[in-house]
Amino acid sequence: MFTTFTAVLTGLALTWPPVAAAAGSAGGRPLTVSLPAPTLTRPIGTVAVRLVDRSRRDPLAGAKPYRELMVSLWYPARAGGGGLAPHMAPYMAPYMAPKAAADWDRRSAPPMGIAAGAVGWAATRTHARAQAPVDRSGGRLPVVLFGSGDGGPRTLGTTLVEDLAARGYLVVTVDHTYEADQVEFPGGRVVRALPLPGKLTPPVIAKLLAKHSRARLADMRFVLDRLTALARGADLGSGRLPAGLRGAPDLSRVGALGQSLGGSVAAQLLHDDPRVDAAANLDGGYVGPVTTTGVTKPLLQLAAGTHTRGGDRSWKTFWVASTGWKRELRFTGAAHGSFTDLQSLLPPIKAALPKVPAAEFIGTIDPARSLAAQRAFLAAFFDLHLNGRPTHLFDTTETRFPQVRNIP
Repeated sequence: MFTTFTAVLTGLALTWPPVAAAAGSAGGRPLTVSLPAPTLTRPIGTVAVRLVDRSRRDPLAGAKPYRELMVSLWYPARAGGGGLAPHMAPYMAPYMAPKAAADWDRRSAPPMGIAAGAVGWAATRTHARAQAPVDRSGGRLPVVLFGSGDGGPRTLGTTLVEDLAARGYLVVTVDHTYEADQVEFPGGRVVRALPLPGKLTPPVIAKLLAKHSRARLADMRFVLDRLTALARGADLGSGRLPAGLRGAPDLSRVGALGQSLGGSVAAQLLHDDPRVDAAANLDGGYVGPVTTTGVTKPLLQLAAGTHTRGGDRSWKTFWVASTGWKRELRFTGAAHGSFTDLQSLLPPIKAALPKVPAAEFIGTIDPARSLAAQRAFLAAFFDLHLNGRPTHLFDTTETRFPQVRNIP
């Protein structure tokens, strides 16, 4: 349910009230929104795949004897197999699967103040061509796993994911079934999030987030298992794969990236799974054992303007316990949702629908500068720790982005 996702945008507090009146399209036609192109104009591709883990019962829907997930793989594509030219836009993969987009429109957009039908979500396109052949000219591809905030669909990190794919990474985005607002499976079957408990007291919230965190951690380790098989030339188990994808993952170079609860799980995965070499947390409070164990491997934190170690005890205990390479970057004026695609999608929506309370979700930071900085720091971080490329971007407190400070 979107109640979970809106809670994530307010820092795992689950206290955000629904907007009283959703704003409709002023002209009667759905507003068309688009995503910023990746920094590099390199062709990219994507493929959505259903994965089934029959080794465990579903941890969230206990009556189901297996766990099924939808994932998307994003990667550099061979020339001619995808691209960014305007005339190719109709051939690019959709931002959301059609029935998932319809469900998002009806259930998830209105709590943000956007009336159903006001925005043509299904018309939004990515910059990746579906099933484009993989560009293996540079060898096998380093891997980054991506997880969204609690309740958020895997699509909400597309602006960052596409940028990493264009830089040569194989990025895998994961929907956590029965927690994500909606997940569309092949054939048009939509699975929605389970209802939240009636009374969201702090102990109930903590228990819910711990349960979701454990389920996500098992999901991510299962995805890594499937990627390991894919690296050896095996299939993923369902659906046709793009040419060149089998054998493409380089499991000696693996990163994890997540926003909110996804960031906490990325850190826990870094701690628990020896296959993961580095992780980045996009403004997520820590949940579970990693809160006090910390990590010994490289960890990057990107923080909203008011999210500090002084105000978030989980950040303080994690930071003190972590003994590896670590950096925290604070984005002045950013809010929790600034580290999602809402940073790029809400400003044009608010321009057309002035009543949408965009600042409540994405703060007052300049959206384009915020995204440019996030892309630059994430690329530098993973390039440094997965590819061994030196960088001076983290060397000083004053960064080359005026709105971002490196916090000692």
